Amino acid sequence: MATAAKKSGAFMKPLKPSAELAKIVGDEPLARTEVTKRVWDYIKAHNLQNPANKRNILCDGALKAVMGKDEVTMFEMTALVGKHLS
Repeated sequence: MATAAKKSGAFMKPLKPSAELAKIVGDEPLARTEVTKRVWDYIKAHNLQNPANKRNILCDGALKAVMGKDEVTMFEMTALVGKHLS
């Protein structure tokens, strides 16, 4: 008989953000899901979605420090943010 899946998997494990990412999400350890939510909150609060293509994010200074370039897709964003978690 199979056991029930754990409710707290790898995505729920609190991870410490880098100094660059902490400027956006805060410096306390967070689950990956919460980091993604806070990055999106930041993007929306600063109106950083490309108006011509909402799937692209236009990076301001703080986001560029994390992403490494001026514009990223929302699919690239998750991988790039992941490099700033430990």
